[in-house]
This record gives sequence, C-alpha cells and structure tokens, in this order.
Amino acid sequence: MKDKVIRIGTRRSDLAVAQTGLVAEAIEKAGNGILTELVLKQTEGDRILDKPLLEFGGKGVFVTEFEQALLRGEIDLAVHSAKDMPMELEEGLGIVAVLEREDPRDVLVTLAGRSFLGKKELVIGTSSLRRKMQIHETGTMLWPDMEIRCENLRGNVQTRLLKLAKGEYDGIILAAAGLKRLGLWEDKRYEYQCFDCESFVPAGGQGILAIEGRINSGMESLYAQINDENASLCLNLERHILKLLDAGCHEPIGIYSRFVDRKMEVFGVNRRGEETKRIHLFGALTELDHLAQLAAKGLS
Repeated sequence: MKDKVIRIGTRRSDLAVAQTGLVAEAIEKAGNGILTELVLKQTEGDRILDKPLLEFGGKGVFVTEFEQALLRGEIDLAVHSAKDMPMELEEGLGIVAVLEREDPRDVLVTLAGRSFLGKKELVIGTSSLRRKMQIHETGTMLWPDMEIRCENLRGNVQTRLLKLAKGEYDGIILAAAGLKRLGLWEDKRYEYQCFDCESFVPAGGQGILAIEGRINSGMESLYAQINDENASLCLNLERHILKLLDAGCHEPIGIYSRFVDRKMEVFGVNRRGEETKRIHLFGALTELDHLAQLAAKGLS
C-alpha cells in the first residue's frame, strides 16, 4: 500500500474536520507510506437547521450521502461520530475501525460569571430527547426552586455557543468530546458542568469516532493497526443493545459501557410512555451477547 492515497469523507464543520484529522493522522502514523486526503461534503442534516432531526429522517441524514459516496468509490472511508450512526448500514459497508474513546460525558455549558440567582425558569438548549429527559430529572436536584424549559438547538458547536452568548438560552448541553477535540475545554468565556455517566447516561457510542468503509476492501491490516479494541467492544455492545431495543431518534435512550475489573459495566436509561427505566449491569467479556439481552430486557 506504499504511496496509496486514502480519501476520507467528512462533513464541513470544524468539529467534523478536526475529528477526521485525528483519523488521518492515525492512518499516516501507521506507516506503509500511506497518504490521506479529506473530501468535504455537506449533508442534508447540515443544510436543514430550522427543524429538529426527528422531522426529516433522524440521525441517518448525516450518514446517507457518505455511504452512497463509499459505494460509488468516490471515497475510501468516512468518519462519523458513532452516536450519529443509524443501526442499519448500507449493504457492503461496515464500521471497519474506531479510535480510542474520548470523554463520553454530557456537559452543561453556561456563560462564565452568569448567575441564575432570582430566576424562576431556566431555558436549556438541546434537541436531544435523551438530554431533555435527563436534564429535567437532574434539574430538580441542581435547581430545586426553578422550572426547567428545554428549547430545540441545532447547528455546529460554534453556532450553538453563539446562541448561548446572545442570551437565547441560559445553558446548552453539549458533548465533552466535541469541546475537547475543538480545543474549547479551556475557553474562559464558558463554564462547564460535567454530568457523570452513571446518572446522566450518554448516547450509545458518545465520544467514539467510527470509521466506515467497504467490507473486504483489502485494507483490513491497516484497520487493525488503528483500531482501539476497548472502544470497539464498547461500541459493539452499545449498538447491540440499541438494536435489540429497535431504538432510533424518537426515543430518549442512553447507553454507556466501560471496563471495570476485567468485566463490562453497562448503564442505561429509557423512557417509553410515562415510565423511566434504568439499568446498571455487569457481565463477563465472554458473555456480551447475554449482557446485551439483559440490558435490552431491563430497558424495554
């Protein structure tokens, strides 16, 4: 594969380009004289910003156009935030590798020095049903004397932060991974309140970069060199549980797994109807299918 150029598809946002840059760096560090080229595309999800994703196709709107480009041979790989990937991928395509997981936590972002003293209502920006459900639960403990009102929030990270700065929201909920990859974690204009993954359960795959490519492409040895086995196991488990639940964007489901004492620990939350269900399970690495079944059963 010496002097081979691998074309990697990515969305145009600063975060998407930064994330794809991490994958490109990993590929080139693997050696073999491989070079990378970023191919920027705008997806339907990027073009339509005035509607919630639920109204025009869900998370798949960020993925479909890259899958078609992969199948046409226009690109060799596509990089996605794993939490944005639909359960079913196009035939002939798969997640061929993942990088090490970044911070999986959700974060409440507020303007530095902004006081909520005397407010009777807090307006929180998020379009995620999962985040809306959990911030309402968490908010009763953090701000017992205030009402929480969630308003939809779309756009790239910088757009969302600008809306916060303009006073459209008292706070917004973002993924820690994105803020860190953009170098915003130390930005003194904002205050970050991180929620632990045990009580404020992240989206399945949050913090993981998924590399999608054609199956049986002949580049399997390269993928093995850049793949993080721990993150891969966690992502496979989390996606397996979501698939068993037949989960999409229309339900507030959180799934998070991690390794503890050579076992897999899983946290989950789901609301169907008026009942919120939570799970906290452990399972052996040799029995992950059984663990997924137990988790899905507990959240159904």
